[in-house]
Amino acid sequence: MLILGIDTSCDDTSASVVENGTRILSNVISSQTDIHTRYGGIVPELASRRHIEMIVPVVDEAVKRAGVSLPDLSAVAVCRGPGLIGSLLVGCSFAKAVCYSDDIPLVAVNHLEGHIFSVFLETPSPEFPFLSLVVSGGHTSLCIAESFGVYTELGRTRDDAAGEAFDKVSKMLGCGYPGGPVIERLAEHGNPDAINFPRAYLPGSLDFSFSGLKTAVLNFLQNNGKDFPLEDIAASFQASVVDVLVRKTEWAIDKSGVGKVALSGGVSANSLLRKKMKDMGHKKTVEVYIPSSALCTDNAAMIAAAGYHHFINKNFAGLDLNPGASLRL
Repeated sequence: MLILGIDTSCDDTSASVVENGTRILSNVISSQTDIHTRYGGIVPELASRRHIEMIVPVVDEAVKRAGVSLPDLSAVAVCRGPGLIGSLLVGCSFAKAVCYSDDIPLVAVNHLEGHIFSVFLETPSPEFPFLSLVVSGGHTSLCIAESFGVYTELGRTRDDAAGEAFDKVSKMLGCGYPGGPVIERLAEHGNPDAINFPRAYLPGSLDFSFSGLKTAVLNFLQNNGKDFPLEDIAASFQASVVDVLVRKTEWAIDKSGVGKVALSGGVSANSLLRKKMKDMGHKKTVEVYIPSSALCTDNAAMIAAAGYHHFINKNFAGLDLNPGASLRL
């Protein structure tokens, strides 16, 4: 079964053809980083306009690279949210038009569900149930994936997502956007113990909070910034975020008794987080699954992977499908 996935949830226009939910035949991504870098973050209006320009060539290229044509497709899977509403509208509208014109079934995929299913695009992959930590620019969510479509949320961010904190701290440091890769590069040459930034562990809860850490960095820069190298500030900030993410996951293992962990989302491309999560898994004797970095960031292959399961379970969407900017998993 061939599923065409489409993702326009934020600032990347992506299309992918995936066979049977696991084998990637193509995965095309058009990045908008150069457009938004000058503003220090994503400008929603510019993002949606760029999606309009790129959606046709990106989908055409994905189909071409896969060596298929539209009539060969079993279904089109589109990300319907959460995300930027203007961006989502472009993808949903285009997907509905393709399905209408070629009489192809349409399925709608939650963006967070897509991240969860990114771990099935490579081997080895986990068996249900498993813990899933999704960490990205817009989301920090911890849940138990019981089976397809059955997810029990254990915790989520109460304010800023981890990736959002990376972006904002990078802007404070004058280092530009996107913040994750910049902070990581600086941190490679810094001392993570130089500054004792706070860890919002929120005892008794598996929720996350990063706004206080962001404020602590701002206060430190205002009071002491000139006396510390950027590398040490970046390394200390990164260590704080990673410590919280790993500790919360460890608590979730203890609470749930689930012995498998999947890490996904853009922030999971961070090398320190990957190492610390694997170290924790080794200590706890649990299996840790982390996709390749290319599958951590937003991409349509993960939407197609989840869409395959919607298709075989006959969870079809109508042509009246509307996106939702704030969908819950």
